[in-house]
Amino acid sequence: MNFLETAIPGPIIIEPAVFGDDRGFFMESWNAAKFRDGGLDLTFVQDNHSRSARGVLRGLHFQNPNPQGKLVRVTAGAVWDVAVDIRRSSPHFGKWVGIELSAANKRMFWVPPGFAHGFLTLEEGTDFLYKCTELYDPASEHALLWNDPALGIDWPIDGIEPKLSGKDAIGKPLTEIEAFA
Repeated sequence: MNFLETAIPGPIIIEPAVFGDDRGFFMESWNAAKFRDGGLDLTFVQDNHSRSARGVLRGLHFQNPNPQGKLVRVTAGAVWDVAVDIRRSSPHFGKWVGIELSAANKRMFWVPPGFAHGFLTLEEGTDFLYKCTELYDPASEHALLWNDPALGIDWPIDGIEPKLSGKDAIGKPLTEIEAFA
């Protein structure tokens, strides 16, 4: 298992060892000891699974208080996955990193607490799975505006209008969110 740093300290790309043959493949998507050896000593309390059509944009979500760390991956289809640093004390406040996650590349992405998270589905029938370090708390949930010009996220939307939930359509810009200290 490879743990790859990103341009912003915190988020980590995880490349699992994949063993395949003419029958299919095998990989570990979670192994506490290997993750701990890779610098991620994590405890998860909730697993989530979403399925989305092509062009669905979910996010950018975060909880404050009760921030969640998320280990995310795709088991069918593909997404453009984004983490935004929303820690006001961070020298990387407002910066983002993005990565394509797909059933084909089998990569995983660690999004630590203190980051807003979102993704755009690139294929029909995309299954997105994520493990969370804190339980979902609707009273703590917030949405950062996905297309805030202050962020400048390079979403691969190719001229299509992303499909958004009502709460994501009215996300707040970076200057107005309840960011972390």
